[in-house]
Amino acid sequence: MIKQVESKQAGSKQAMSKQVKQYLVITGNYWAFTLTDGALRMLVVLYFHQLGYSPLNIAMLFLFYEIFGVITNLVGGWLGARLGLNKTMNIGLGLQIIALSMLAVPADMLTIIYVMAAQALSGIAKDLNKMSAKSSIKLLVPAGAESKLYQWVAILTGSKNALKGVGFFLGGLLLTLLGFKGAIILMASLLAVVWLFSLFALKEDLGKTKSKPKFKEIFSKSQPINILSAARMFLFGARDVWFVVALPVFLAVTFNWDHWWVGGFMASWVIGYGLVQSLAPVITVNKTRSGKTTDSSQNIAPSGRAAFLWASYLTLIPLVIALALHFDFYIKASIIIGLLIFGAVFAINSSLHSYLIISYAGIDGVSLDVGFYYMANAMGRLIGTVLSGLVYQAYGLEACLWISSAFVAIAALLSLKLPSYKEGR
Repeated sequence: MIKQVESKQAGSKQAMSKQVKQYLVITGNYWAFTLTDGALRMLVVLYFHQLGYSPLNIAMLFLFYEIFGVITNLVGGWLGARLGLNKTMNIGLGLQIIALSMLAVPADMLTIIYVMAAQALSGIAKDLNKMSAKSSIKLLVPAGAESKLYQWVAILTGSKNALKGVGFFLGGLLLTLLGFKGAIILMASLLAVVWLFSLFALKEDLGKTKSKPKFKEIFSKSQPINILSAARMFLFGARDVWFVVALPVFLAVTFNWDHWWVGGFMASWVIGYGLVQSLAPVITVNKTRSGKTTDSSQNIAPSGRAAFLWASYLTLIPLVIALALHFDFYIKASIIIGLLIFGAVFAINSSLHSYLIISYAGIDGVSLDVGFYYMANAMGRLIGTVLSGLVYQAYGLEACLWISSAFVAIAALLSLKLPSYKEGR
């Protein structure tokens, strides 16, 4: 009897070990992709600003990237449930290589429509990768281990964003050293190596449902997921309304920073943002509901109430920065220090949301719920991207910050409707 129990335990550990290995490969792919995604974003913004494109035209270059991100998250979640997350991951890597290759053409071929098409492929690729990596966590953490789930989500999300910040830095650096075309060719070549490794290393159909879900099931029927998705849309719209176009152009024009300085600042912001995301469980989960301190061994995780509180704190930060701009109060210090603080508090909000969606999602067909949620995330990025170029060109960075504060306030109000406490899954 003892031998049978030991045999079952050994088999269980072996099965989990295979899953963890597969997840580590997925995470490595996600990190490699993130580096190219961050670098490409910075390359496009700086290169086309250098060519004389207006802020609105630069924003339009990312329009299809965000639109197809909305579509991809809906369809990608369904594909992940039917085909397995390994296949959606490999499809995403392959599409990113094609997108990069499309941009390695002579400069006179880089028209707005052509670049928008390449960015559309990149947007599809990015969201297939994100959905695959985030959905995998749900399947590896035991049911009820909410604290552990929160930690895993925070580490994955934080490390990804830190690497995206490194990508911003690389984008500015590669543009300076190799030029636009040289940087694109280098990134496509390195990602192709990762893709070939992934084709052989990813074998398990992680996340594949027992039954084939129908296409109409891509829309969530869960009220908490619908509310959280709406809050996520406004949260990320609040970030991208100043971050995507307005801020890098403002730094280049108003502060007269070159590519190196703009890329370095944006990289530092996102790296710090990612590090804070990784530490979010330490920052937000230090007390039980009764107010007594706890340790990491206890199964304590944040609730919808925490999402409301942290969004409320975030609302004030862009408002204060906008007032500093309006009254011409130490503009450079206000922008730099204010946006670093915004990044830290935003990171905690983002990490809380990322944990809550994985917690709310169902075990079977997890990618369907996660895909729907990240569809709302992409919609927020789309709204923020368009407004970033449009509002900045017409009214400046101050107006972008006012809109940012209003969007975060809406996200906070929506979060009031989330479940007040959730223990276990």
